[in-house]
Amino acid sequence: MSKLLRKPDAVEISPGVKILHEVTSENSPLEYVGLKVLEVEPGARYEENLGKWECGIVALTGKINVEADGERFENIGTRESVFEKKPTDSVYVSNDKSFRIEAATKARIILCYAPSEKQRPTRLIKAEENSVEHRGKYNNKRLVHNILPDSDPSANSLLLVEVYTESANWSSYPPHKHDQDNLPDESFLEETYYHEINPKQGFVFQRVYTDDRSLDETMTVENGDVVLVPAGYHPVAVPDGYESYYFNIMAGPKRLWKFYNEPAHEWILERK
Repeated sequence: MSKLLRKPDAVEISPGVKILHEVTSENSPLEYVGLKVLEVEPGARYEENLGKWECGIVALTGKINVEADGERFENIGTRESVFEKKPTDSVYVSNDKSFRIEAATKARIILCYAPSEKQRPTRLIKAEENSVEHRGKYNNKRLVHNILPDSDPSANSLLLVEVYTESANWSSYPPHKHDQDNLPDESFLEETYYHEINPKQGFVFQRVYTDDRSLDETMTVENGDVVLVPAGYHPVAVPDGYESYYFNIMAGPKRLWKFYNEPAHEWILERK
């Protein structure tokens, strides 16, 4: 049984609110990254006090209202399916604060956590503020929405990004890692992948492995699954006929994304 693959398990925690995933430092090998995935019915509410964690509240689908730090953000969220491939709205809330979410429509929400000590302003991150990139060539093509990149100083630890990978393509490829505090060449960042697949009956493959192979898992990942990446390389392969979406949360002791490509496969980047 994989230690890194998490299947959704819908548990109703209050009327109209289901939690599909909860990853914490207590139930996973991760120290710097936590997540929750919620499904919320119209009019239902979810509340939380953060303690020493900062949180990114991301409206994956549907529309939500968010109250935090005396501010209210209404009708945030831009899409009914992640495969509309347009950026969505998010709210950043700092440590030692609380927030309340109310669903304006049926909504799926990802809550992204990282340890934090220094308070920062609560901030609405509008969809149009996400930078959009097209990366890769040949069979290594993907579309990227940068929600909280390391160039954005709004957060203390969190890095948030959405990635779409085309049918019969690879992503997070060539294999790269960021598990060593070896700046300026590599930073230590834990990571999680929340996956969706179009059509929903599809699957992708993800391998997570270290140089010494003390960690080496290849997983069949289905719609709604979460993969934990405490260390190592972590490529994703998408079969023909299906599209891949994943949402990445990264955090570590330094808020900087510097990755290291596996030397055996780096030659792929030099093809003409």
